[in-house]
Amino acid sequence: MGKVLVAMSGGVDSSVAALLLLRQGYEVIGATMDTGYGRAPEQAAQVCADLGLEHHVIDVRERFQKEVIDRCVQAYLHAETPNPCVDCNRSIKFPLFLPLMEEVGAAYFSTGHYIRCEEQNGRYVLRCATDEQKDQSYFLYGLQQDILSRCLFPLGGLTKPEVRELAAEFGLSSAGQKDSYDICFIPDGDYRELLRKEAAEQLKPGDILDLSGNVVGQHNGLANYTLGQRRGLEIALGEPAYVLDFDVEKNTLLVGPKTALMQQRVLVSENNFLPFDALQAPLRTWVKIRYRAVSQPASLYPLPTPGEVELVFDEPQWGVTPGQSAVYYDGEYLLGGGTICRSK
Repeated sequence: MGKVLVAMSGGVDSSVAALLLLRQGYEVIGATMDTGYGRAPEQAAQVCADLGLEHHVIDVRERFQKEVIDRCVQAYLHAETPNPCVDCNRSIKFPLFLPLMEEVGAAYFSTGHYIRCEEQNGRYVLRCATDEQKDQSYFLYGLQQDILSRCLFPLGGLTKPEVRELAAEFGLSSAGQKDSYDICFIPDGDYRELLRKEAAEQLKPGDILDLSGNVVGQHNGLANYTLGQRRGLEIALGEPAYVLDFDVEKNTLLVGPKTALMQQRVLVSENNFLPFDALQAPLRTWVKIRYRAVSQPASLYPLPTPGEVELVFDEPQWGVTPGQSAVYYDGEYLLGGGTICRSK
């Protein structure tokens, strides 16, 4: 069957991915990124011991700081809401393991992601997982063809309960681990604490303005607020007020009614498409602008600048957030995605 390198986090998903590949007859080798956060190296080592696997640890702390954490902080400082899991998958997690694959002679690479990979017309495409609640296609649109051509995703056709049953059946040490929904370097979900740690000197107070340009309050640093935020503004306008926009140069925060957050035309950059290299003609699609969002019908239009497209929703959408990902679908299949830049 060949040799496969499995990215092991020590969690139940990657553990069962390795188990299933072993059962299918592959020679499995475990590998773990040491980002400096969490206990993945120790936990993965225990799982590999459970399964009798060779285990490697790759120190990525410096690269992770630069390409994921620093980028995340800079996005907030530029009034964007980043998607660090997309950045990590695209620039670190998948590309990182290619040199180790060559070193150990592995033909394939595998993870515990809930996704299915198929070959169509000479291209490798991603299909949503059977378990809709666990499907992770939203975070994987940035993967390139050279990586997808070597990927195995054993969990794509399973549900989470089935995965836990397999882990318990085999007595894996990860069987009882709870799912984590936090970003690994923001374990309590409070990104503002990260900003205070990494960029406190750049969090400067300034004016909060209404749509008429009146000063209605003071903010404590633009990066502490996100588009659509309502709580924590500490202002009284006689009606609910939401964060509408940011002026980084003037250090002002614009607030107003929820209806002002509706957007229909959006510029999306850093696009990656799976069935083809680049968008050449208008394309009908369904789009998610957040992981748990309901997909919405829209059209994509190519733009002269490479990697950029114009996204036009059939109906205006609330809270289209710069820095987040717009991800495109055709039924169960992932077409691609990119980074929301600004509304048009």
